[in-house]
Amino acid sequence: MSAHPPLPSLDTPRHPGRQPMAPPNPVALRLGYLGLLPFVLGALLSLIVREDAHPYVVLALAGYAAVVISFLGGIHWGLGMRGAVPSPTPFGWSVVPALLAWVAVVMPAYAGLVIDGLVLIACYLVDRRTYPAHGLSPWLTLRFRLTVVAVLSCFLGAART
Repeated sequence: MSAHPPLPSLDTPRHPGRQPMAPPNPVALRLGYLGLLPFVLGALLSLIVREDAHPYVVLALAGYAAVVISFLGGIHWGLGMRGAVPSPTPFGWSVVPALLAWVAVVMPAYAGLVIDGLVLIACYLVDRRTYPAHGLSPWLTLRFRLTVVAVLSCFLGAART
């Protein structure tokens, strides 16, 4: 018999007594999908607007991506606040996406939108590792879908620049 307790699986919450969360609320699902409209609209407009309007369209796309990326980082700040003895890790990570997105907004769109897309992918990968430990696995399907569309929109906007 081992003196050490078994290691928790990724789906086991680290907080005893906390039940895994139910699937995402239908309102959250609708709002999440509606939140894709500025990404898709920005990407499509980057393909069809006149050259003189193009810089404004890709700046709007990059700005919206930065807002969403900041929101995704902020979720980790909230998760960190839930810990009985807060770890510095979620707080540290929570500011990294916002800082990277801020830098991306002030770069030329062909580079900044690529950075936004890569940061969105990084946020999803971090969430895949951290959400299960907080009982948030049911949110990962939505996160994946939203990430794919947002990333493709950023990359399309960058390619058109």
